Amino acid sequence: MDLDRLMKPRHVAVIGVSIHNDNHPANVIFKKLQLRYPVEVYAVNNRGGEIHGFPVYAGLAAVPEPIDLAIIAVRAQYALSVVQTCIDQRVGGAIIVSGGFAETGNSDLQDQVSAVAKAADFPIIGPNCLGLFSPGRIDTFILPSERMEIPKPGGVAIISQSGAFLVDLLVKFSNHGIGVSQAISIGNKAVLREIDLLNYLKNDPETKVIVLYIEGFADNEGRDFVEAATCIGKPVVVNKSGKSAEGGRAVSSHTASIAGDYKVFSEIFAQHGIIEAQNEYEILSYCKVLNAYPRNIQRNIGVITISGGHGVAATDMCAARGFALPQIPEAVRQRIYQRLSPSVRDIATINNPVDLTASAIDEDFVVVYDELTNLPEFDAFLMLVLPYSTGVSIDIGAKVSNPSKKRVRPLVAYIPHLSKYQAFIEGFELNGVPVSDSIEGAVMMLEGMRRYQQCFRL
Repeated sequence: MDLDRLMKPRHVAVIGVSIHNDNHPANVIFKKLQLRYPVEVYAVNNRGGEIHGFPVYAGLAAVPEPIDLAIIAVRAQYALSVVQTCIDQRVGGAIIVSGGFAETGNSDLQDQVSAVAKAADFPIIGPNCLGLFSPGRIDTFILPSERMEIPKPGGVAIISQSGAFLVDLLVKFSNHGIGVSQAISIGNKAVLREIDLLNYLKNDPETKVIVLYIEGFADNEGRDFVEAATCIGKPVVVNKSGKSAEGGRAVSSHTASIAGDYKVFSEIFAQHGIIEAQNEYEILSYCKVLNAYPRNIQRNIGVITISGGHGVAATDMCAARGFALPQIPEAVRQRIYQRLSPSVRDIATINNPVDLTASAIDEDFVVVYDELTNLPEFDAFLMLVLPYSTGVSIDIGAKVSNPSKKRVRPLVAYIPHLSKYQAFIEGFELNGVPVSDSIEGAVMMLEGMRRYQQCFRL
C-alpha cells in the first residue's frame, strides 16, 4: 500500500461533522485542522449545511479537491459504507476514529471493513484510535489543542495501540525535549498494522528512531514483526504490555489483540536487537540517546564529575548494568594534570571517575574530554554537571560538545532539570549531546546504545 498521501496529506475530509454539536469528535478535529495546521480541510455530513461560516459538504463527491486523507467519525454501523465511498472517490487513505468494532465484540463488522479495504489496496488506520499526529503538519486526535502538550519536531516516530498511552508519552517527550516525526495511534489495527508502518517509516528521512507500544499480535504475526524490525536499519524500541495473565486479559478487552507469552517475546526481542523498554522512563532515555547517536557502543565508560559522591553513584549504576570503568593510562593522566587549571591541579582525582572537584571551571571539563575521547580504552562518556558549582558557567555545554571540536566518542550528560538550569541543558542538547535529569537516566542512555549493537550482528 502507498501510505504517502495518508501520512502526509494536503487535503483532508472530516466525515461526520455535526451541525448542532460542536463538541462532537469530528467537530473538534475539523476545528483544530482548520485553524492550526497547513492542510485544506473539508467538513462532510450527508445533511450538508454550514458550520462557523464554513460549508459542510453532503458527500465526498461534492468536495472540490481530491482528498488525501478521510477522517471517519461516524457510528460504527455506517463505517463500511463510508469506506466504500472513500475507495470509489479515490481517497488516499482513512483514519477511523470511531469505536464499536472488535473491541466490543463486533468482529464481523471490523472484518468486513478490513476485507473491503484490503481488496482495494486502501490503507486505514484504526478503528478505535486517535489516528495521526505530526508536529506542525497534522493532528487527528479528538483532543482540543489546549488539552495537548505538543512536542517539537524531531527524529522519533511512535506507534501505539493505546491512544491514551500515546498522549501521555507525547507529554513526557515534550517535557524532556524529545522531538517527534510521527505519532500514530493504531487502535484495533484492522488494516494497517505495526509491520506496515515499520516498512513505511524505515524510508522516512525525518525518522531516526521508532518506538512502539504493543499490546499484542494476531496469530503467527510475531515472527513477521521481529523480521521487519530487525531489518529496518534504524533503532527500534518496544514497550510490550500484557506481561501478566491479568494484563493479557485487559489487552483482549481493550483492542481485541492476543497478548501472547511475554517471556517469549522478551527473549526474542533481545536476540534480534530489538530494544525492549520496561517503562516510560526507559522509553525516554533510549529514544533520546538513539536519536542523537544511532550507533552501538561496547561496555567501557569514562565518567567525568565535580562531585565524588555523584561519581561513586554513577559507578555503581554502570556496574549494575554491566558496564566497566577502565583506568586512564598514566601518560594521559600526566597530560591532563599539566593542562588543568591551577585551582584544581593538585586536588583533582584523575582516575575513572575523574573527579575535578567543586573548584573546577568549564575548561577543566573540556581538557579531560579532549584527552580521553580519542583513547581506545573508552567507548562513551558520562559527564555529571552540577550547575550550582560557581566555576561552571552556562556555556559549559557548548564548550564541551560543540561539533567543531573532535567529539570522537559519544557523550551523555546529567543535569538536574530545573527551569533555572535550562541554559546549561540547551548548551549540550543544541550541540547534539543528550541530557538526562537523573544519573540513572543517563546510564540508561548508555545502555540503549550498547543494546543497539546487536542489530549489527545479524
